[in-house]
Amino acid sequence: MTIENSIRMLAGTMVLLSLVLYYFASPWWLLLTAFVGVNLLQSSVTGFCPAEMIMKKLFFRSPSPVTDRQ
Repeated sequence: MTIENSIRMLAGTMVLLSLVLYYFASPWWLLLTAFVGVNLLQSSVTGFCPAEMIMKKLFFRSPSPVTDRQ
């Protein structure tokens, strides 16, 4: 799985989780949905994504350089 797909999965999970918590706990959980949306918008404009940086450090390693064989 690529890091881009992981970011999308994380964002979708957070939105669905906040909707479930909104329904069962408190309307204040919709702020989490708003935060995720704002973060997605700003990362598409600036290219800065905190979740991507964290995932790169914790889960994803840089691939080893591939040698060019002909």
